[in-house]
Amino acid sequence: MRFMKETLLDVPAWFAFNWHAQPDALKRLLPPWEKIHIVNQKGGIENGDRVELSIPLFAGLRTRWIAEHCGYEEGQQFEDVQLKGPFESWHHKHVFEPVTATSCKLIDDIEYTFPFGKPGAMLGKAFVQNKLQSLFAYRHRQSKTEMELHYRYHQKKRLRILISGSSGIIGSSLCSFLRTGGHEVIRLVRNEEVAKQDPQTIFWDPKRGEVDRNSLESFDAVIHLGGANIAHHKWKPAYKEEIKKSRVHSTQVLASLLATLREKPSVFIVASAIGYYGDRSDDVMTEESDSGIGFLPELVRAWEDAAEPARKAGIRVVHPRIGVVLTPAGAALGSMLPLFRYGLGGVAGNGKQYWSSISIHDVVGSIHFMLMNEPLSGAVNVVMPEPVTNCEFTKTLAKVLHRPTLLPMPAPLIKLLLGEMGEALLLESTRVIPEKLLAAGYQFQQETLEDTFRHLLGRN
Repeated sequence: MRFMKETLLDVPAWFAFNWHAQPDALKRLLPPWEKIHIVNQKGGIENGDRVELSIPLFAGLRTRWIAEHCGYEEGQQFEDVQLKGPFESWHHKHVFEPVTATSCKLIDDIEYTFPFGKPGAMLGKAFVQNKLQSLFAYRHRQSKTEMELHYRYHQKKRLRILISGSSGIIGSSLCSFLRTGGHEVIRLVRNEEVAKQDPQTIFWDPKRGEVDRNSLESFDAVIHLGGANIAHHKWKPAYKEEIKKSRVHSTQVLASLLATLREKPSVFIVASAIGYYGDRSDDVMTEESDSGIGFLPELVRAWEDAAEPARKAGIRVVHPRIGVVLTPAGAALGSMLPLFRYGLGGVAGNGKQYWSSISIHDVVGSIHFMLMNEPLSGAVNVVMPEPVTNCEFTKTLAKVLHRPTLLPMPAPLIKLLLGEMGEALLLESTRVIPEKLLAAGYQFQQETLEDTFRHLLGRN
């Protein structure tokens, strides 16, 4: 059997090849809906380098796939063959064919055979071809978008970047994205043992304000993403205090330290949230809108104010006010998918409340845009250009999954089960637009909710 896909990239062939040679490139290409995990990776894409993956089969079963690279021709192509896996044989050729000085064709050419001969091929042909179509539609779109994004800034200096919260959904995706762009990423971690074993990490204890001050010198940028998850527990007084301390105190500690450095970073990006605006019904919120009333607006105001020492020290401070982050790997969408896939999803409350959401890829893209564009500072809304209501969100997800929406969640039930947290996150309405990003020229990777769902769930 054979499968081929080619895509025109507006980057030179050498640039596309070098992007694939970066250690984190494979992470950028794994389809998020498939739950594929990298178990071990030895080297990159040169002859003899290997990668071991854990891949899903069916009914919760998984298997190991070990591939070895071969056919390496620098700037032109590389290949991989299956040593162990679900196929009888697998030979994948990655080709980068120049078209002009600044464009090339990305060609994936795969030849494979099924186990059990003709019966295996008869049973598996349609299933595998459909899987490959979805997987490589995602891979090629991601490759094209991310390579062209990095190439746009390839003549700018590669940055040395410190990131806290690097193990979270946003942080882990951001780290791999920046590394494939050639930037040096150092992770600020709270696990001292990890820091001792990994030279690309720095240990800190934000609760005690402990960090090796000298280790913070000479970074071009610092990105602070840390904080307790606001949706993991009911908002009892003790947990609300933990949420506040994990964001406000840690930001104060980091901002105060950065302000005293000899070689200060040029930019300090502190993650924020559209919770700043609170429950505002149908009113359109921009970065110029006033803050709302309640726990979340109070939290976000204090969170952003905590970066003041860095601002006063002349560091450019940016607060990406992030909406509902969409990825099947977790967060809101990850929690909803099991119910929706069984046709048990439904609107929350009356469904008229606005849910201003954003693809994980555009969260990462927006933060990269803030790094690369010096005029951007202060609050920047990170949401899709077209906010939708909960009802529209529900119908769109059901449409993409080809499922009915049978079980609405009445507001009284949400309040009973989840309390103040459920009311704030599910029932309040915040209609936000990314005015500053659009004015600055940011190009969204997924502009609409349906496009976002189709790309992230492999339903193109």
